[in-house]
Amino acid sequence: MFESLGDQDIEELASGLTERRLHAGELLFEAGDPGSAMYIVAEGLVNIHLPGDPATRVSLADLSVGAYFGEVALFDDKPRSASALAQTPTVLLELGRDVLTAYLEKRPRAAMAILRTMSERLRQTNAMLSERAARNVIEEFEKGLSWADRLADKVAELNGSWSFILVIAGVIVLWVVVNVPGLIFADPADAYPYQFFNLVLAIVVTLQGPLIVMSQNRQAAKDRKEAETDFKVNLKNEVNIETILKELRDFRTQHAAASRSDAWPARLHEQVQALRTDLAGLPASIAETRASLDALRTELRDLQARPLAGLQHPSDAPVAVRGTPAPAGNGDASGPVGRRA
Repeated sequence: MFESLGDQDIEELASGLTERRLHAGELLFEAGDPGSAMYIVAEGLVNIHLPGDPATRVSLADLSVGAYFGEVALFDDKPRSASALAQTPTVLLELGRDVLTAYLEKRPRAAMAILRTMSERLRQTNAMLSERAARNVIEEFEKGLSWADRLADKVAELNGSWSFILVIAGVIVLWVVVNVPGLIFADPADAYPYQFFNLVLAIVVTLQGPLIVMSQNRQAAKDRKEAETDFKVNLKNEVNIETILKELRDFRTQHAAASRSDAWPARLHEQVQALRTDLAGLPASIAETRASLDALRTELRDLQARPLAGLQHPSDAPVAVRGTPAPAGNGDASGPVGRRA
């Protein structure tokens, strides 16, 4: 980031660095935390990852000595976009925003160099995110090979085949037969111990060694390209999966909240319908209650009338006036009542 600055500028910035020590497994900051400083790894190993469960979190990078991270926090007040965790006992050099601001106020030209580096990294990041991560790495790699590289690969491929072994064996047998004295030629050019033939084989072996090593180096470069592409594919897939899972969690939360808000009108509607049903049946209940009250009144009147009909108070008995005959059916006049009269 500061590679384009002069030695004096770098020394001035270095004087404002603060040393920070972390234990293994200690979290430096989490995604979403406010940031105001960048960090340079002086010792140890730092893992940059997306937030989530430790067993399934997405690891973005493992930074070792000389690497730096968190530089975006020097230029804005946005929260951290990822989390940083010390994998081993780590020593970090912290550069705060205040230190960088004070430095740029004194040396404004240095800001252009820093912004140039930042723009290059941003372009690389945009290119990585926009391009297709899944591609044929071997085909792209072989397009950049020269004719010498292709020749070396062909030689290495030939040396590791049965064809090469059979050809060498045939050449050796033919050379021995041709150079046997008296068999074909009376005085062969390279009689036993075949010194010229040994020289040719030595030259072939000497040339084969570097060509095979060159081919192995190119194969190692291909393997590195394939591993890098696999890492990019896996990283993009993990980031996309994590994004989808987050969106699903948000959708479930919103759906649950909407369900709760929609359930209240439904319950209120049910209560209103039940109340309407009760009110609709209220007149019939009132009529039944009135009929019951009328029947009860009738029974009460009957009960009140029954003892008056079966019993007669003595004061209500007929009185016979002197000279007046007693009523029929009450005995003769000589009875007790007649005599009382």
